[in-house]
Amino acid sequence: MQVIKINENDNVAVAVEAIKKGTIINVDNNYIEVLQRIPAGHKVAIQPIKAATPVIKYGYSIGNAVNEIKPGEWVHTHNLKTALSGLIDYSYEPIHSRRKHDEVVPVQYDGFVRKDGRVGVRNEIWIIPTVGCVNGVAQSLEKQAASLVKGSIDGVVAFPHPYGCSQLGEDQENTRKILSDLVNHSNAGGVLVVGLGCENSGIEVLKEYIGDYDENRVKFLKCQDFEDEIAEGMKLIGELIEYAENFEREKVSAGKLVVGLKCGGSDGLSGITANPLVGRFSDLLVEQGGTTILTEVPEMFGAETILMNRATNEEVFNKTVDLVNNFKCYFESNGQPIYENPSPGNKEGGISTLEDKSLGCTQKSGTSEVKGVLEYGERVNETGLNLLSAPGNDLVAATALAASGAHIVLFTTGRGTPFASPVPTIKIASNTPLAEKKANWIDFNAGPIAEDKTIDDLAGLLLRLVLEVASGKKVKSEISGYHDMAIFKKGVTL
Repeated sequence: MQVIKINENDNVAVAVEAIKKGTIINVDNNYIEVLQRIPAGHKVAIQPIKAATPVIKYGYSIGNAVNEIKPGEWVHTHNLKTALSGLIDYSYEPIHSRRKHDEVVPVQYDGFVRKDGRVGVRNEIWIIPTVGCVNGVAQSLEKQAASLVKGSIDGVVAFPHPYGCSQLGEDQENTRKILSDLVNHSNAGGVLVVGLGCENSGIEVLKEYIGDYDENRVKFLKCQDFEDEIAEGMKLIGELIEYAENFEREKVSAGKLVVGLKCGGSDGLSGITANPLVGRFSDLLVEQGGTTILTEVPEMFGAETILMNRATNEEVFNKTVDLVNNFKCYFESNGQPIYENPSPGNKEGGISTLEDKSLGCTQKSGTSEVKGVLEYGERVNETGLNLLSAPGNDLVAATALAASGAHIVLFTTGRGTPFASPVPTIKIASNTPLAEKKANWIDFNAGPIAEDKTIDDLAGLLLRLVLEVASGKKVKSEISGYHDMAIFKKGVTL
């Protein structure tokens, strides 16, 4: 297979591998001579495209041709430009055409059932600094406490960050919400909150955001109150370990699982292999009664109506409209165009415009109805597919997914990245060369979908892997010892 035509209405096809000039390709029994070298993942015209008319991929416009494009020509940033503009008035045109599957067979995984009934997929001790000033303390405690790990404890993890002080308004609110969300996360069997004592978002303030908590599960260390904060911290971590090791894995329904959906370093195959595979997984988990969360709002621009029209009702539709338009206003209020995307790596991989990227990105949502829309820092409470307000940045978005309640993040990539998030982050390659080259990063290869496999062939395997990870199997980033977090920075620093 040299090229893939994604939708019957497309006027471009995607090269599965690099195609030499002069090669004859067969698309729908039409034989086309390739007029220029087409890199892997890039687009080739399969019909004449007039100047200023839409280039169609996924069955939708991904922008307009800058000039006339002949069949066999390379279609990319040199002859294709975005058609996106600012705010749009949307109308609700519901389409509920979720893919029909065979009768659902319930599946389970081995999770940690907490005292409040929530379920975690890890039993870790988390160290959460309230402010960047105590990052060193948190990291020192993480290193020293590794020797205390025993029984069902999966590890001790610190989450340093540069915020918690010298912030104002919504910017400070974001920090407080994300930190409190992590304190309340069910993957943490115990939490040590480490504060300095003079910061804006100190321990007493943060307690108001945390709400009711189990004093055996959450403990606090204000460093300025102790002569030796490390010694006191180690004492508290010891107490947390004694508490958390009482939890053991037990069988629970896959319906208890919450999975975040994220892509990064995408290429021209991401929207053909890895992203639609994750979409199929999302449908399968939703059918089990589980929950998935899609984020990266700027990478919905140009494909937002697909999600809006799958809203379960008009209230959810209106929230989705606000989700998109509020993010557009955020761009414009900072004097930035909404279409300043994709990244250099995306373009090198074959993505030409934001519409191109967004239509591939939203493939991760599958076909399920959109049941809920979450503000940044809001925790999920609707089962099924949810949308979350967060930017496209990998670390910020993945942290937002974890903070919203995701136990695991599925991260598709065509370029590769070693990063992690506060929860197990399963890396899914869009192409086989990446999976083979970076086997120390990649957990699952979706590349065979562009070779000799179907999405159905791999969807069951991906579901099985997710259940194994939920049951304790470590992903590659965990094996490497990576745990990252990043908070959305929106405001003034004093």
